Amino acid sequence: MRVLAIDPGTLRMGYGVVDAETAGHGPEADDYGVVALSASMPIEQRLYQLHTHILNMIHVFHPDAIAVEDPFVGRGERAFAKSALAIGQAQAVVLIGAASQGVPVHRYAPAQVKKAVADNGGATKEQVQQITISTFGISDNPAEDATDALAVGLCHLRHFTEDDLMAREIKPGEVF
Repeated sequence: MRVLAIDPGTLRMGYGVVDAETAGHGPEADDYGVVALSASMPIEQRLYQLHTHILNMIHVFHPDAIAVEDPFVGRGERAFAKSALAIGQAQAVVLIGAASQGVPVHRYAPAQVKKAVADNGGATKEQVQQITISTFGISDNPAEDATDALAVGLCHLRHFTEDDLMAREIKPGEVF
């Protein structure tokens, strides 16, 4: 399974292309990076640029699924309404691009990503990044947004594998 994973943002959108485990090898990160846009560009132009990049990535990488992180809103004095709105706009671009190409989309809350990657929904961003880099055996120092996207992809691969195992019917006496 190949997943295009996205950490949405209207100024910096992280992406990662990850493949599931094959023939005894762990999951692989085939490509990752950041689409960076200028804050001086009008929002509608940035959203259009992001949409174009998403469509290009779908055509280049041919993902089986797209995994995208949901915005974190926070509560009380930790509320991030303005940034959550911008992230939601970027996420909508991803959803529309995927739908237009018939690619299934899976959305994950930040705590779900942390739980799937670090086995702790309250893990720090740094812990999640270190585990992600180690899991994929990445030797360079990826941008934070790219690492976040790879973590979303890893989250999806782990959920997909879990769901696949749960859906399998095991017949009496069958060994797997």
